[in-house]
Amino acid sequence: MDEKLKIAIDGPAGAGKSTVAKLVAEQLSFLYIDTGAMYRALTWAAIAAQIDLNDGERLRQLLDETTIRLSNEDNKLNVYLNEADVTQQIRQNDVTAHVSLVASHELVRKEMVERQRQLAQQGRAVLDGRDIGTYVLPDAQIKVFLTASVEERARRRFEEQQAKGMESSLEQLKEEIARRDNLDSTRAFAPLKKADDAVEIDSTNLSIEEVAAKIIELVKERTR
Repeated sequence: MDEKLKIAIDGPAGAGKSTVAKLVAEQLSFLYIDTGAMYRALTWAAIAAQIDLNDGERLRQLLDETTIRLSNEDNKLNVYLNEADVTQQIRQNDVTAHVSLVASHELVRKEMVERQRQLAQQGRAVLDGRDIGTYVLPDAQIKVFLTASVEERARRRFEEQQAKGMESSLEQLKEEIARRDNLDSTRAFAPLKKADDAVEIDSTNLSIEEVAAKIIELVKERTR
């Protein structure tokens, strides 16, 4: 198998990209790079610093002053912002509600993409996000576009938040996911869209394990 093999998993919010990507990376012994966590870390930092999230130049300045490190430890991805562990904080509702806005700024995305490409150069890697196959790694050998219905994605997020003891509203989650879909797919720079050579997988009626198995089988087919 190619030592530089890259797997790009794109798709809308709540489709299960991160969970699937982590499982695929684990089973293939690949590096897992959660690009969404990087944007979440910046969003959390901006909210904490009370920065206007519509100000792309100020957000880029904050990013330039910030180190974001991803670490796979004990089968768990930990996220460090300036070496402080923010793994839990970046999953808070206010971060989820605003991360698409922060990620929509071209100045922010350009720097993040450079960081993501550098991480991916370390070897075989699985990256998930909104624009991995179309912009971050357009030459990735394996591209997957993972989707699911808005209702199913909201239900998954609802159950996830309830399991963590977080307050949650299913109807509100449906509205937020639909809004994020619109913002992600209509942003001017590197919008969410399926790459021409990506394989689409609808996970609405599939388990995480079934989706991961489909992707691993795709890898095996392409690398025989």
